[in-house]
Amino acid sequence: MAEVVQAGLWGLAAGSALLLGAALGYGLRVPQKVIATVMAFGAGVLISAVPFELVGEAYEQAGLAPAAIGALIGALAYTGGNVWLARQGARHRKRSGNAQAQPSEAEQGGSGAALALGALLDGVPESAVIGVSLLDGGAVSLVTVAAVFISNVPEGLSSSAGMKKAGRTKGYVFGVWTAIAAASTVSSVLGYTVIGSFSPAVIAAVTAVAAGAILAMIADTMIPEAFEDAHLAIGLITVSGFLVSFALSHT
Repeated sequence: MAEVVQAGLWGLAAGSALLLGAALGYGLRVPQKVIATVMAFGAGVLISAVPFELVGEAYEQAGLAPAAIGALIGALAYTGGNVWLARQGARHRKRSGNAQAQPSEAEQGGSGAALALGALLDGVPESAVIGVSLLDGGAVSLVTVAAVFISNVPEGLSSSAGMKKAGRTKGYVFGVWTAIAAASTVSSVLGYTVIGSFSPAVIAAVTAVAAGAILAMIADTMIPEAFEDAHLAIGLITVSGFLVSFALSHT
């Protein structure tokens, strides 16, 4: 199978987890503590995958400076986009509880579009690195795919539950996540085709940029949701997610 097709299929596979999470979050009344638990696990998975699979690879390819600078640029870019989206009503796009609820369109006009853009901002860096991982010997990093898939389920679950509480329609909720799954496919393809034409140093820097954006996303949106309804086992669950991802990267 052509590697560009593989990139698209792997990106679609990872993005489909958002739809799975959305179906659970919209169709079921999932307790807040369960949502916090799965979000903490997903955060732990990504925390492990990003430094070991992405930043570490960028360091090996190009050295410390491109890896560090790229990660900082990614974090700055994500933070800048997130600040703007927060002002449009998407600050709590992954929240499902009442303490920090998502606004309805009546409460803040344009927040629906901002929520969709926020979901896109969160999903694109994760998908791009899947395509980039194919550049290393023509085989996708299954650890990266698994980490993105595992973390996407609680993201879709929590955000969709919050959208439902804010009065978003079923068409809006599933339309958003279908579009993000499609964008994940395109992002993965572009990660392979466009970034693959650059030098190893540039590829390493781009990988680090994506890593920085993902780490900023974990800290800014996933961890706050996980600890909104925290119970005493949340730290243990986050470490469990970390260890699952770490084990996958060493098998």
